[in-house]
Amino acid sequence: MADAGLAVALRQSAPIALDVSFDCAPGELLALVGPSGSGKTTILRMIAGLMRPPSGSIRCNDAVWLDGSAFARPRERRVGLVFQNYALFPHLTALANVMEAVPANAGRSRAEIAADWLRRVHLAGFEHRLPRELSGGQQQRVAVARALAGQPSVLLLDEPFSAIDRTTRESLYEELAELRQQLDMPAILVTHDLDEAILLADRMCLLARGRTLQIGTPGEVMMRPATVEAARLLGMKNVFEAAVIAHQNDATVIEWRGRRLRVRLQPHYAPGTRVACAIPSAAVLLLSEIARGRALDNAMTSIVVQVLALGERLRLVCRVEGTDAHLHTTVARHVAGRYALTPGAALSLRLRGDHVHLMPADDSAAHGH
Repeated sequence: MADAGLAVALRQSAPIALDVSFDCAPGELLALVGPSGSGKTTILRMIAGLMRPPSGSIRCNDAVWLDGSAFARPRERRVGLVFQNYALFPHLTALANVMEAVPANAGRSRAEIAADWLRRVHLAGFEHRLPRELSGGQQQRVAVARALAGQPSVLLLDEPFSAIDRTTRESLYEELAELRQQLDMPAILVTHDLDEAILLADRMCLLARGRTLQIGTPGEVMMRPATVEAARLLGMKNVFEAAVIAHQNDATVIEWRGRRLRVRLQPHYAPGTRVACAIPSAAVLLLSEIARGRALDNAMTSIVVQVLALGERLRLVCRVEGTDAHLHTTVARHVAGRYALTPGAALSLRLRGDHVHLMPADDSAAHGH
């Protein structure tokens, strides 16, 4: 990467195994996404200088924070940290909390700078309230203002919205997106919430057991997981074993459960290669009576196994006729009556081949349900 921004490479075997590397450019928000125990918070603490790994490197702009024997202490790194539990001083007002972070040589009065940051997080008029007099969302806004008032080189957000109700959380998402347009520093967001990462991040880094699985834009990662493990972590239900048969013009032909499917052209897999295929639920389409009579690619008959109501959506599990393969999809609730979606009903489906993604085979996890 260029000199500007944050570059991180961390390795250790204990107490939590880590083998991760990523970078984050100025003005970019990178989300570290993974289940509990994947090392997300440990990585954040290492970037902040609160923990020191046995090996690795951390560079920010033109400064070396970690490399061999070189180790910059937390106060030398100028990191803005926002925690999920706010970590405000309970005996100080909102203004005084933010003032604590303002550098002594900031050029204006510390109170003036702190008040300006409170205004930028929509807390003008709340300067003299104590944390206990503020809602959870307001406390987190104070925490964000305090982190940014220190003129940090990097902003680190450790699950900052997890303790806040959904309505407030969505407001904070919008405010963070608005605030980011004014910032020119790398920002790292730790979250276990995939939807949150998709909404807020420019890129996301999938982590599992302390390892980097995949880095890319949310769209790239969601549509084209690099491995079966990444697909499972993303919540993909339709992951199956298959074999590449041939490449024909604009499509790759695979064999799946005794039938041939035309999928998006992926010529880097040679004919005869065992692969795993990921079929997004949005690629499982219900066929109308008119369409059933047509010769369509990837059409098949299935039996409805389960119908689960989730608000205005229905989650369907369908067994492909003649196989033990189960396909998962979701449809709008009003579709249920039109297609008689009840367990045991026959249902014609079609798979959108351009959405089917091939990955290296994984004997431990790629067999599907």
